[in-house]
Amino acid sequence: MASILYSDVRKGMVIVEDGQLQYVLNRDLKTPGNLPSKLWLTVKNLKTGFVNNVRVHPSDKVEQAFLETRAMQYSYKDGEEYVFMDSETYDQTSLREDMVGDLMPYLKEGDSVKVTFHEEKAISLELPQTVNLTVIETDPSLKGATAAAQYKPATLETGLKITVPPFIAKGEKVVVDTGTGKYLGRSKE
Repeated sequence: MASILYSDVRKGMVIVEDGQLQYVLNRDLKTPGNLPSKLWLTVKNLKTGFVNNVRVHPSDKVEQAFLETRAMQYSYKDGEEYVFMDSETYDQTSLREDMVGDLMPYLKEGDSVKVTFHEEKAISLELPQTVNLTVIETDPSLKGATAAAQYKPATLETGLKITVPPFIAKGEKVVVDTGTGKYLGRSKE
């Protein structure tokens, strides 16, 4: 890791404070007249998700964290861990359920994701913006129903529950937005 001045810290950087990785959400430099300048940083702890405002001296030093993002493929679940394989080296990495639990209903075996590492330790998982999943359970299609504001519940192959238009039937593939969990359309796959 490299030490940099706080004055060189920019939005989007990851720094190490008290042994914790902090993602810089915002920075605000205040220079009140003849008084020494103060730098306000809004940081998010990458482990806990806690957002905090901190005041620092611009001339103090901080450690800059270097992160590496790798393309990986979801392989399988092993107890309370999910195993991902590096697409280039075929190395396997296990991620704890508490780290990826909310994201797993969007993934099926073989799907590609991006895993971010810090000092060879996985710290986060990034899903693609959309995924294609098969509907395994939903009410039958309604004849004469229009798509206007009439949605019905559906269960997808991963166990994810969403709402879909009335014309979607069991066995169809749908596109789901991983950010919102909403139906986007029929899959062209």
